[in-house]
Amino acid sequence: MTRKTVLNDTHRALGAKMVDFGGWDMPIHYGSQIDEHHVVRRQAGMFDVSHMAVIDLHGARVREFLRGLLANSVEKLKAPGKALYSCMLDERGGVIDDLIVYLMDESWFRVVSNAATREKDLAWIGARAPEFGVEVRENTGLAIIAVQGPLARDRTIGLLHADDRATAQALGRFAAAQVRSTDGAPVFLARTGYTGEDGFELALPREHAVAMWNALLAAGVAPAGLGARDTLRLEAGMNLYGQDMDDSTTPWEAGLGWTVALDDVAPGQPRGFVGRAALEAQRKAGVPRQMIGLVMDDKGVLRHGQRVLSAAGEGVILSGTFSPTLGKAIAFARVPAGAVEPVRVDIRGREVPVRVARFPLVRDGKVQQGALG
Repeated sequence: MTRKTVLNDTHRALGAKMVDFGGWDMPIHYGSQIDEHHVVRRQAGMFDVSHMAVIDLHGARVREFLRGLLANSVEKLKAPGKALYSCMLDERGGVIDDLIVYLMDESWFRVVSNAATREKDLAWIGARAPEFGVEVRENTGLAIIAVQGPLARDRTIGLLHADDRATAQALGRFAAAQVRSTDGAPVFLARTGYTGEDGFELALPREHAVAMWNALLAAGVAPAGLGARDTLRLEAGMNLYGQDMDDSTTPWEAGLGWTVALDDVAPGQPRGFVGRAALEAQRKAGVPRQMIGLVMDDKGVLRHGQRVLSAAGEGVILSGTFSPTLGKAIAFARVPAGAVEPVRVDIRGREVPVRVARFPLVRDGKVQQGALG
C-alpha cells in the first residue's frame, strides 16, 4: 500500500502531480519542474521530505555505538546540535545507506536516513544496538519540510517565535537547534539541505505541519517537487542512494571518500567501524572503479543506464538529467579507475563526446568554474 505524508491533501489542493516514490505518494511537481528549480536557486522553495526516516538513539553508550557503526567519525560532533554526514557500511565496505546524525546530548543522537532504506536501516542498527544498551526509536510523529534558496532562511525565521529568531539567525551550517514556531509548536531546525543552496530543514510534530507549510507559502516560499529536488542535488554534486551508490559500491567508488575517517580512538588503536578492513584492503589493492562528473555540450539528455566509453574502459551513467541552471545535460558516471579522457556516451547508437567536470557544478546559486566549459 502506498504511504502518504500528512501534507498529501495539501499537495493535491495546490495541483501537484503525484507519483509513487519508493512506496510513498509524493509530488513530482506543481506545474513546472524547471520553474521550481529556478525559484530555489534564485529565491526560496520548499519540499515535503516527511518520508525520510527519523531514528532517535538513546543510552549512555550511544557515542561508543556510533563509533563502530559509521564510516565517518562521530568524534567530530563536540557540541549539541552539531551534524555529521556519513555512510553506514556492511562488512564488505558496501554502502547500506548515507545519513545525517545529530548530537542532541551525550545520551541522545538523532539519525535522519533515506525513506527507501527505512526498514533495512532499522534492522541493521537494531541488531547491533543491544550490545551497547542503546534504545532505538523510530520517531514517526514528525513531518519534515525543507526550505531552500538564498531567501529561505529569512522567510523561515520570520515564522519562528520572537524569542528564538536570534538562535535561528546565528545557527551555523550543518548544525541544528530546538526552537518554536510563532504558535508555539516545537521545531527541530537544521541548517542542512539537498540542493546546494542555503536553508533549513524543519522537523515538527505532524499536527503542526500543514499550518507551517501554509505559513511558508504565505511568506513567499514556493512549493517544489521531487523533480526539482533531483536536478538541484545533481547540479550540487550530491549522491542519490540506490542510483549513485548502494551496497555493491564502497565510498571510494562512489566519490564519497571524504566521508571516511580512518581515525584512531587512541594512539595505535584504530577505530574499528564496520567495513573498515574492507575499505583499507581495497585502497591498498587499488580501487577498481571511480565516479566522475560529465557535462554534454551537444544537445540531448544524459540518462541513467547509458553506456559510457572512456580511455579507462567502459562504464555507465548513474544519474543523468538536463541542468536548468547550465542549460546542458549533466551526469554522474562510474567507470574503471585510471585516466578517463576522452569520454563519449552511447545515445541510441550515437557516440556523443562529453566533458569530465568537477562537481559541484552549482553552489549557492553560482555556477562553478569549469562547469560551462
